[in-house]
Amino acid sequence: MTSAPNPRDAREPCDSPDSREALDPWDALRRTTQARIGLGRAGNSLPTSRVLEFSAAPAAARDAVHQPLDVDSFAAGIAELGLGKPICVSSSARTRGEYLRRPDLGRSPETLEGLPHGGADIGLVLADGLSPRALVDHGTAMVSALVAALDGRFTIAPPVIATQARVAMGDHIGQALGVQTVLVIIGERPGLSVADSLGIYLTYHPKPGRSDAERNCISNIHPPEGLSYATAARIASSLVDGARALGASGVSLKDTSRAPGSLDPREPRGIGSEVA
Repeated sequence: MTSAPNPRDAREPCDSPDSREALDPWDALRRTTQARIGLGRAGNSLPTSRVLEFSAAPAAARDAVHQPLDVDSFAAGIAELGLGKPICVSSSARTRGEYLRRPDLGRSPETLEGLPHGGADIGLVLADGLSPRALVDHGTAMVSALVAALDGRFTIAPPVIATQARVAMGDHIGQALGVQTVLVIIGERPGLSVADSLGIYLTYHPKPGRSDAERNCISNIHPPEGLSYATAARIASSLVDGARALGASGVSLKDTSRAPGSLDPREPRGIGSEVA
């Protein structure tokens, strides 16, 4: 005599992906965003795993801020791009602690001796900013994408690596190089979701005293979740063209590369982040 089939035998194993998604409908949504959504409950509190994840986020942000830039290793990677031997400079901030306490010192160079005044069209400043980790993770690939997007249309000065630097230090460097436009590629302030995001700040006719209103910013560069290198480079190239035609950068210069149909609608947008 055979027994009737048990309905439980037809169920999915408790630990199968389909079963987990059925138990937690937020799983599918979490895969589309870095935001903390649907964290769940354990009594009147959050589950232990979510509490630990949230505790780890500020620790990662602090590590990103304080991690020193390995200048020699980073410079070697940039040198392989064929733009010339990188030149290293530092701000007036002597230590990381002083850099964090005195933003003004990060905006002025200790010295600019050794920078060639060549009068190139574009100067590239690679700054550690508030996340040296971001520069290490994405800087070389970002410069490579920029060079490809500019497509040989402009002369580029030897790249400058700036440590303990903030955005406005690029004005001093750009003036010393004699470039028409300076692009400062800098590690952005880490947050609780992203600790390795890059920003690009463009200033036309850089000189000390330029205000933030005279710059254009492309931020949130950290593929695969953030803006891709190719998209950021395309926007930067468009802004370079626009600045040359307009004779100015900043609030007067609009990004036309974001016109309807010009970007993949799935591509994250580069939202401004102030790190000056």
